[in-house]
Amino acid sequence: MLYNYNKTIGKKLLNNSPHIPVLYKEVVKSFKDIEDGVVVDCTMGYGGHSALLLENLKEKKLIGIDQDKTAIEFSTNRLKPFKDRVEIRKGRFSEVLKEILDEGIEVKGILADIGVSSLQLDKKERGFSYESQTLDMRMDDSRDFSASDVVNSYSQNELERVLRDYGELRNYKKLASFIVANRPFYSAKELSEAIKHLMPKGKKIHPSTLLFQAIRIEVNDELGELNRLLDVIENSNLKDTTVGIISFHSLEDRIVKQRFSKWAKKCICPSDAFRCECGNDNNIGKIITKKPITASQEELKQNPRSRSAKLRVFKIER
Repeated sequence: MLYNYNKTIGKKLLNNSPHIPVLYKEVVKSFKDIEDGVVVDCTMGYGGHSALLLENLKEKKLIGIDQDKTAIEFSTNRLKPFKDRVEIRKGRFSEVLKEILDEGIEVKGILADIGVSSLQLDKKERGFSYESQTLDMRMDDSRDFSASDVVNSYSQNELERVLRDYGELRNYKKLASFIVANRPFYSAKELSEAIKHLMPKGKKIHPSTLLFQAIRIEVNDELGELNRLLDVIENSNLKDTTVGIISFHSLEDRIVKQRFSKWAKKCICPSDAFRCECGNDNNIGKIITKKPITASQEELKQNPRSRSAKLRVFKIER
């Protein structure tokens, strides 16, 4: 058994959700030793992780953050049983976390499940699905900038950058040229069908996965937002705080891995320095997960979307 967990309540919480949170057992285990303070769920979504953390961290309070009003409406209702132990705030998680810390709230746990949520993927009108009749992909639909702007307005050079840097597509130039030559595109489905012949075949993932990933990251500035979140944590006065970040592709995981390594590094002297002159005490804590935690075979059977999920955990000890 990975953690102390009320199976009856936990099963009920999961059954009441249209979405099973990824690595939920591992998340609960990672935060189980928090004894005081507040836990912040930076990417609340359907409230799955939040509900399980509240259930297991008795008497502790949780602040949930999301920029999606649909997620907030759903989770506000779902988390009602926890009453005054829950506070929900709308906005980008890097900005809201900074506000929370500036208010002097004692944060002892930070969880971020990075990337697009199942809530957004499952609603075709949001434009994330390959079958969507819209071309949107906004996590916060109150913002003006959408996937349509990227696909139909970007120059070929700008599109090449997006497809190369965020999709890591080898034929990014050919793809960008094709999109520019054949636009406008009015729906995700139309775009997906049009570029199918240019996408890699024979893989387990949908042919348009990397293309859509690249556009979605650009629309929502996902990597920039992740870096800003890590900056807020790094520049804060957090003490004795557990930080857990779940990523879904190599670009996100690389950022988290490198930042955690930086935080754990005691000596920051140049590699060619004759001896340490920095004091050898520059680390702010330690890496808990030497390798990222991935889904078990049992979870993969229950929730195929967990196959790409990686959880890294860091403990701030300054």
